[in-house]
Amino acid sequence: MHAVRKHILEILKEGNGATVAELADKLEMAPVSVRHHLDILQGDNLILVERIERKGNVGRPQLIYALTEDATSYFPNNFAALAGNLVRQLKQILPQEQVECAFRSLAHELAGELSREDLAEATFETRLERVTAFLNERGYLAHWEHAGDNPEAGYLLHKCNCPYAGVAGQHSELCLMDQTLMDDLLGKPSRRTTSILVNHRCCTYHIGHVEPTEIMLVG
Repeated sequence: MHAVRKHILEILKEGNGATVAELADKLEMAPVSVRHHLDILQGDNLILVERIERKGNVGRPQLIYALTEDATSYFPNNFAALAGNLVRQLKQILPQEQVECAFRSLAHELAGELSREDLAEATFETRLERVTAFLNERGYLAHWEHAGDNPEAGYLLHKCNCPYAGVAGQHSELCLMDQTLMDDLLGKPSRRTTSILVNHRCCTYHIGHVEPTEIMLVG
Protein backbone atom coordinates (compact mmCIF):
# COMPACT_ATOMS: atom_id res chain seq x y z
CA MET A 1 0.00 0.00 0.00
CA HIS A 2 1.12 3.55 -0.73
CA ALA A 3 2.84 5.07 2.33
CA VAL A 4 0.51 8.08 2.48
CA ARG A 5 -2.62 5.92 2.39
CA LYS A 6 -1.18 3.64 5.08
CA HIS A 7 -0.51 6.72 7.21
CA ILE A 8 -4.10 7.90 6.68
CA LEU A 9 -5.38 4.55 7.95
CA GLU A 10 -3.14 4.84 11.01
CA ILE A 11 -4.39 8.36 11.77
CA LEU A 12 -8.01 7.21 11.50
CA LYS A 13 -7.25 4.18 13.66
CA GLU A 14 -5.74 6.32 16.40
CA GLY A 15 -8.44 9.01 16.32
CA ASN A 16 -12.20 9.07 16.35
CA GLY A 17 -12.35 9.91 12.65
CA ALA A 18 -10.84 12.93 10.92
CA THR A 19 -11.72 15.62 8.40
CA VAL A 20 -9.78 16.38 5.23
CA ALA A 21 -8.34 19.48 6.91
CA GLU A 22 -7.19 17.49 9.96
CA LEU A 23 -5.58 14.84 7.76
CA ALA A 24 -3.90 17.49 5.61
CA ASP A 25 -2.46 19.10 8.74
CA LYS A 26 -1.08 15.83 10.11
CA LEU A 27 0.25 14.67 6.75
CA GLU A 28 1.60 18.13 5.86
CA MET A 29 -0.08 17.87 2.47
CA ALA A 30 -2.49 19.99 0.45
CA PRO A 31 -6.16 19.05 0.99
CA VAL A 32 -6.60 18.31 -2.72
CA SER A 33 -3.84 15.68 -2.50
CA VAL A 34 -5.41 14.18 0.62
CA ARG A 35 -8.77 13.89 -1.16
CA HIS A 36 -7.08 11.96 -3.97
CA HIS A 37 -5.85 9.33 -1.49
CA LEU A 38 -9.21 9.28 0.31
CA ASP A 39 -10.98 8.56 -2.97
CA ILE A 40 -8.71 5.56 -3.55
CA LEU A 41 -9.23 4.28 -0.01
CA GLN A 42 -12.99 4.65 -0.36
CA GLY A 43 -12.86 2.78 -3.67
CA ASP A 44 -11.04 -0.06 -1.87
CA ASN A 45 -13.75 -0.03 0.86
CA LEU A 46 -11.20 0.80 3.56
CA ILE A 47 -12.75 4.08 4.71
CA LEU A 48 -16.18 5.67 4.75
CA VAL A 49 -17.81 8.96 5.63
CA GLU A 50 -18.93 8.19 9.16
CA ARG A 51 -20.80 11.42 9.83
CA ILE A 52 -21.21 15.01 8.73
CA GLU A 53 -20.69 17.92 11.10
CA ARG A 54 -21.60 21.54 10.48
CA LYS A 55 -19.90 24.33 12.41
CA GLY A 56 -22.56 26.94 13.08
CA ASN A 57 -25.01 27.86 10.37
CA VAL A 58 -22.52 28.91 7.71
CA GLY A 59 -19.89 27.24 5.59
CA ARG A 60 -19.63 23.80 4.08
CA PRO A 61 -20.37 20.77 6.27
CA GLN A 62 -17.35 18.81 7.52
CA LEU A 63 -17.10 15.19 6.36
CA ILE A 64 -15.68 12.91 9.04
CA TYR A 65 -13.83 9.90 7.62
CA ALA A 66 -13.47 6.63 9.54
CA LEU A 67 -12.26 3.08 8.95
CA THR A 68 -14.41 0.23 7.66
CA GLU A 69 -14.23 -3.33 8.98
CA ASP A 70 -12.14 -4.28 5.94
CA ALA A 71 -9.38 -1.92 7.10
CA THR A 72 -8.63 -3.97 10.22
CA SER A 73 -6.64 -6.45 8.12
CA TYR A 74 -4.03 -3.72 7.50
CA PHE A 75 -3.05 -3.61 11.17
CA PRO A 76 -0.85 -6.15 12.96
CA ASN A 77 -3.01 -8.96 14.33
CA ASN A 78 -1.13 -12.05 13.23
CA PHE A 79 -0.31 -12.94 16.84
CA ALA A 80 -3.95 -13.41 17.77
CA ALA A 81 -4.48 -16.97 16.54
CA LEU A 82 -1.11 -18.14 17.87
CA ALA A 83 -1.72 -16.51 21.24
CA GLY A 84 -5.18 -18.04 21.51
CA ASN A 85 -3.87 -21.53 20.79
CA LEU A 86 -1.02 -21.06 23.23
CA VAL A 87 -3.33 -20.00 26.07
CA ARG A 88 -5.68 -22.91 25.43
CA GLN A 89 -2.81 -25.38 25.53
CA LEU A 90 -1.39 -23.93 28.74
CA LYS A 91 -4.79 -23.98 30.43
CA GLN A 92 -5.13 -27.66 29.67
CA ILE A 93 -1.87 -28.62 31.36
CA LEU A 94 -1.22 -25.99 34.04
CA PRO A 95 -3.14 -24.57 37.02
CA GLN A 96 -4.49 -21.03 36.45
CA GLU A 97 -1.91 -19.49 38.79
CA GLN A 98 0.94 -20.97 36.76
CA VAL A 99 -0.67 -19.86 33.48
CA GLU A 100 -0.78 -16.27 34.72
CA CYS A 101 2.80 -16.56 35.98
CA ALA A 102 3.91 -17.73 32.53
CA PHE A 103 2.35 -14.70 30.82
CA ARG A 104 3.84 -12.31 33.34
CA SER A 105 7.23 -13.86 32.58
CA LEU A 106 6.65 -13.31 28.86
CA ALA A 107 5.88 -9.66 29.55
CA HIS A 108 9.03 -9.25 31.67
CA GLU A 109 11.11 -10.78 28.87
CA LEU A 110 9.58 -8.53 26.22
CA ALA A 111 10.07 -5.43 28.37
CA GLY A 112 13.71 -6.41 28.79
CA GLU A 113 14.21 -5.78 25.07
CA LEU A 114 14.05 -2.05 25.81
CA SER A 115 17.64 -1.29 26.67
CA ARG A 116 18.55 -0.06 30.15
CA GLU A 117 20.95 2.37 28.48
CA ASP A 118 18.02 3.96 26.61
CA LEU A 119 16.38 4.86 29.92
CA ALA A 120 19.32 5.65 32.19
CA GLU A 121 19.14 9.25 33.45
CA ALA A 122 16.07 9.89 31.27
CA THR A 123 13.19 12.07 32.45
CA PHE A 124 9.83 10.33 32.66
CA GLU A 125 8.57 12.11 29.54
CA THR A 126 11.65 10.95 27.63
CA ARG A 127 10.89 7.48 28.92
CA LEU A 128 7.33 7.78 27.62
CA GLU A 129 8.65 8.76 24.18
CA ARG A 130 10.91 5.71 24.07
CA VAL A 131 8.23 3.39 25.42
CA THR A 132 5.72 4.54 22.77
CA ALA A 133 8.34 4.11 20.04
CA PHE A 134 9.07 0.60 21.39
CA LEU A 135 5.35 -0.26 21.33
CA ASN A 136 4.84 1.20 17.86
CA GLU A 137 7.62 -0.97 16.48
CA ARG A 138 5.45 -3.87 17.62
CA GLY A 139 2.24 -2.61 16.05
CA TYR A 140 0.44 -1.07 19.04
CA LEU A 141 -0.14 2.42 17.52
CA ALA A 142 0.70 4.06 20.84
CA HIS A 143 0.90 7.70 21.89
CA TRP A 144 0.92 9.56 25.20
CA GLU A 145 -0.38 12.85 26.57
CA HIS A 146 -0.69 14.74 29.83
CA ALA A 147 -3.71 13.64 31.84
CA GLY A 148 -4.61 17.27 32.61
CA ASP A 149 -3.31 20.79 32.95
CA ASN A 150 -2.12 20.10 36.49
CA PRO A 151 1.22 18.20 36.53
CA GLU A 152 -0.10 16.25 39.49
CA ALA A 153 -2.69 14.65 37.17
CA GLY A 154 0.01 12.48 35.61
CA TYR A 155 -0.02 10.98 32.11
CA LEU A 156 -2.15 8.90 29.77
CA LEU A 157 -0.67 6.33 27.41
CA HIS A 158 -2.98 5.12 24.65
CA LYS A 159 -2.58 1.89 22.66
CA CYS A 160 -4.95 2.05 19.68
CA ASN A 161 -4.23 -1.36 18.20
CA CYS A 162 -4.25 -4.68 20.05
CA PRO A 163 -2.45 -7.58 18.34
CA TYR A 164 -4.58 -9.96 20.43
CA ALA A 165 -7.97 -8.29 19.97
CA GLY A 166 -9.44 -11.35 18.27
CA VAL A 167 -8.85 -13.65 21.24
CA ALA A 168 -8.20 -11.51 24.32
CA GLY A 169 -11.92 -11.48 25.13
CA GLN A 170 -11.77 -15.22 25.76
CA HIS A 171 -8.38 -15.18 27.47
CA SER A 172 -7.89 -12.50 30.12
CA GLU A 173 -4.30 -13.69 30.55
CA LEU A 174 -3.36 -11.72 27.43
CA CYS A 175 -4.62 -8.48 28.98
CA LEU A 176 -2.72 -9.39 32.16
CA MET A 177 0.42 -9.81 30.05
CA ASP A 178 -0.08 -6.41 28.44
CA GLN A 179 -0.68 -4.75 31.83
CA THR A 180 2.53 -6.29 33.16
CA LEU A 181 4.38 -5.15 30.05
CA MET A 182 3.14 -1.59 30.50
CA ASP A 183 4.14 -1.48 34.18
CA ASP A 184 7.59 -2.87 33.40
CA LEU A 185 8.20 -0.44 30.55
CA LEU A 186 6.93 2.57 32.50
CA GLY A 187 8.87 1.63 35.62
CA LYS A 188 5.86 2.04 37.90
CA PRO A 189 2.27 0.76 38.16
CA SER A 190 -0.35 2.09 35.76
CA ARG A 191 -4.13 1.77 35.72
CA ARG A 192 -6.02 0.80 32.58
CA THR A 193 -9.01 3.12 32.23
CA THR A 194 -10.39 2.11 28.81
CA SER A 195 -10.22 -1.10 26.79
CA ILE A 196 -10.59 -1.99 23.12
CA LEU A 197 -12.34 -5.17 24.28
CA VAL A 198 -15.35 -3.18 25.47
CA ASN A 199 -15.52 -1.07 22.31
CA HIS A 200 -13.38 1.83 23.43
CA ARG A 201 -11.17 3.38 20.76
CA CYS A 202 -7.95 2.53 22.60
CA CYS A 203 -6.62 0.78 25.65
CA THR A 204 -5.62 3.72 27.86
CA TYR A 205 -3.32 3.55 30.88
CA HIS A 206 -3.19 6.26 33.51
CA ILE A 207 0.13 6.92 35.22
CA GLY A 208 0.01 9.16 38.27
CA HIS A 209 2.43 11.99 38.99
CA VAL A 210 5.99 10.65 38.84
CA GLU A 211 8.88 11.65 41.04
CA PRO A 212 12.34 10.88 39.58
CA THR A 213 13.14 8.51 42.45
CA GLU A 214 10.06 6.39 41.67
CA ILE A 215 11.19 5.22 38.22
CA MET A 216 12.61 1.72 37.89
CA LEU A 217 14.77 0.61 34.99
CA VAL A 218 13.74 -2.24 32.70
CA GLY A 219 15.86 -5.37 32.58
